[in-house]
Amino acid sequence: MEAEYLQTTVDKFVFKVMKGCWYSEAGLWVRVEDGLARLGLSDYVQQSSGDVAFADIEPAGIELAKGSYLGQIETIKVAIELLSPVSGTVQEVNEELEASPELINQDPYGRGWLASIALSDWQADRATLLAAEQYLVVMRSQAEEAAKKL
Repeated sequence: MEAEYLQTTVDKFVFKVMKGCWYSEAGLWVRVEDGLARLGLSDYVQQSSGDVAFADIEPAGIELAKGSYLGQIETIKVAIELLSPVSGTVQEVNEELEASPELINQDPYGRGWLASIALSDWQADRATLLAAEQYLVVMRSQAEEAAKKL
Protein backbone atom coordinates (compact mmCIF):
# COMPACT_ATOMS: atom_id res chain seq x y z
CA MET A 1 0.00 0.00 0.00
CA GLU A 2 1.45 3.33 -1.10
CA ALA A 3 1.47 6.01 1.60
CA GLU A 4 -0.58 9.11 0.92
CA TYR A 5 0.68 12.59 1.65
CA LEU A 6 -0.57 16.12 1.91
CA GLN A 7 1.99 18.64 0.80
CA THR A 8 2.62 22.34 0.71
CA THR A 9 5.28 24.56 -0.80
CA VAL A 10 6.81 27.43 1.14
CA ASP A 11 9.38 29.54 -0.63
CA LYS A 12 11.17 26.90 -2.74
CA PHE A 13 10.70 24.03 -0.28
CA VAL A 14 8.12 21.25 -0.55
CA PHE A 15 7.00 19.69 2.74
CA LYS A 16 5.04 16.45 3.02
CA VAL A 17 2.66 15.39 5.78
CA MET A 18 1.77 11.70 5.89
CA LYS A 19 -1.93 10.96 6.13
CA GLY A 20 -3.01 8.52 8.82
CA CYS A 21 -0.55 9.88 11.38
CA TRP A 22 -1.11 12.19 14.35
CA TYR A 23 1.27 15.09 14.98
CA SER A 24 2.55 17.18 17.85
CA GLU A 25 2.95 20.90 17.15
CA ALA A 26 6.69 20.32 17.60
CA GLY A 27 6.61 18.08 14.54
CA LEU A 28 6.78 14.53 15.86
CA TRP A 29 4.46 12.09 14.11
CA VAL A 30 2.65 9.16 15.71
CA ARG A 31 1.29 6.17 13.79
CA VAL A 32 -0.67 3.65 15.86
CA GLU A 33 -0.85 -0.03 14.93
CA ASP A 34 -2.01 -2.76 17.31
CA GLY A 35 -1.58 -0.70 20.49
CA LEU A 36 1.94 0.38 19.56
CA ALA A 37 2.81 3.90 18.50
CA ARG A 38 5.67 4.38 16.08
CA LEU A 39 7.21 7.85 16.36
CA GLY A 40 9.32 9.93 14.02
CA LEU A 41 10.18 13.46 12.90
CA SER A 42 7.99 15.19 10.34
CA ASP A 43 9.37 16.04 6.93
CA TYR A 44 9.29 19.75 7.84
CA VAL A 45 11.32 19.30 11.04
CA GLN A 46 13.96 17.14 9.38
CA GLN A 47 14.29 19.51 6.39
CA SER A 48 14.42 22.70 8.45
CA SER A 49 16.91 21.24 10.95
CA GLY A 50 19.55 20.08 8.48
CA ASP A 51 21.42 16.83 7.99
CA VAL A 52 21.10 14.54 11.00
CA ALA A 53 24.51 13.57 12.39
CA PHE A 54 23.38 11.73 15.52
CA ALA A 55 20.18 10.41 17.12
CA ASP A 56 20.06 9.54 20.82
CA ILE A 57 16.71 7.98 21.78
CA GLU A 58 15.73 6.63 25.21
CA PRO A 59 16.24 2.83 25.38
CA ALA A 60 13.61 0.09 25.42
CA GLY A 61 11.97 -0.37 28.81
CA ILE A 62 11.90 3.33 29.73
CA GLU A 63 8.48 4.64 30.77
CA LEU A 64 7.56 7.99 29.29
CA ALA A 65 4.92 10.48 30.31
CA LYS A 66 3.52 12.64 27.54
CA GLY A 67 5.83 15.64 27.25
CA SER A 68 8.80 13.91 28.90
CA TYR A 69 12.26 13.56 27.36
CA LEU A 70 12.32 11.06 24.48
CA GLY A 71 15.75 11.81 23.11
CA GLN A 72 17.83 14.21 21.11
CA ILE A 73 18.71 14.69 17.45
CA GLU A 74 21.87 16.50 16.50
CA THR A 75 22.19 18.01 13.05
CA ILE A 76 24.84 20.08 11.36
CA LYS A 77 22.83 23.15 12.44
CA VAL A 78 21.17 22.41 15.77
CA ALA A 79 20.52 20.00 18.62
CA ILE A 80 16.82 19.26 19.07
CA GLU A 81 15.44 17.91 22.33
CA LEU A 82 12.56 15.57 21.55
CA LEU A 83 9.61 15.38 23.92
CA SER A 84 7.32 12.38 23.72
CA PRO A 85 3.93 13.16 22.16
CA VAL A 86 2.44 10.08 23.92
CA SER A 87 2.71 8.25 27.24
CA GLY A 88 3.81 4.65 27.52
CA THR A 89 6.82 2.35 27.55
CA VAL A 90 9.54 2.35 24.89
CA GLN A 91 9.37 -1.05 23.21
CA GLU A 92 11.91 -0.61 20.46
CA VAL A 93 14.39 1.97 19.22
CA ASN A 94 15.34 2.14 15.55
CA GLU A 95 18.80 0.57 15.68
CA GLU A 96 19.50 1.49 12.05
CA LEU A 97 19.90 5.11 13.18
CA GLU A 98 23.12 4.31 15.06
CA ALA A 99 25.00 3.61 11.83
CA SER A 100 22.75 5.63 9.50
CA PRO A 101 21.19 8.68 11.22
CA GLU A 102 20.70 10.18 7.75
CA LEU A 103 17.68 7.85 7.33
CA ILE A 104 15.74 10.51 9.28
CA ASN A 105 16.42 12.92 6.40
CA GLN A 106 16.05 10.38 3.60
CA ASP A 107 12.85 8.65 4.75
CA PRO A 108 11.31 10.48 7.74
CA TYR A 109 7.99 8.58 7.62
CA GLY A 110 9.53 5.19 6.87
CA ARG A 111 12.98 3.84 7.68
CA GLY A 112 13.85 7.01 9.63
CA TRP A 113 11.39 6.28 12.48
CA LEU A 114 12.72 6.84 16.01
CA ALA A 115 10.97 4.51 18.46
CA SER A 116 7.94 2.32 19.12
CA ILE A 117 5.97 2.89 22.32
CA ALA A 118 3.41 0.67 24.05
CA LEU A 119 0.68 3.22 24.72
CA SER A 120 -0.67 3.72 28.22
CA ASP A 121 -3.41 6.30 27.53
CA TRP A 122 -3.92 6.74 23.78
CA GLN A 123 -7.39 8.30 24.13
CA ALA A 124 -6.05 11.15 26.29
CA ASP A 125 -2.88 11.56 24.21
CA ARG A 126 -4.74 11.60 20.89
CA ALA A 127 -6.95 14.44 22.11
CA THR A 128 -3.84 16.68 22.29
CA LEU A 129 -2.44 15.75 18.86
CA LEU A 130 -3.22 17.10 15.41
CA ALA A 131 -4.62 15.15 12.46
CA ALA A 132 -2.56 15.41 9.25
CA GLU A 133 -4.80 18.16 7.83
CA GLN A 134 -4.50 20.21 11.03
CA TYR A 135 -0.75 19.73 11.23
CA LEU A 136 -0.39 20.83 7.59
CA VAL A 137 -1.86 24.23 8.55
CA VAL A 138 0.37 24.57 11.65
CA MET A 139 3.47 23.41 9.78
CA ARG A 140 2.83 25.78 6.87
CA SER A 141 2.55 28.68 9.33
CA GLN A 142 5.81 27.61 11.03
CA ALA A 143 7.56 27.32 7.65
CA GLU A 144 6.30 30.75 6.51
CA GLU A 145 7.52 32.32 9.79
CA ALA A 146 10.94 30.69 9.33
CA ALA A 147 11.12 31.86 5.68
CA LYS A 148 10.54 35.48 6.78
CA LYS A 149 13.63 35.28 8.99
CA LEU A 150 15.90 34.23 6.13
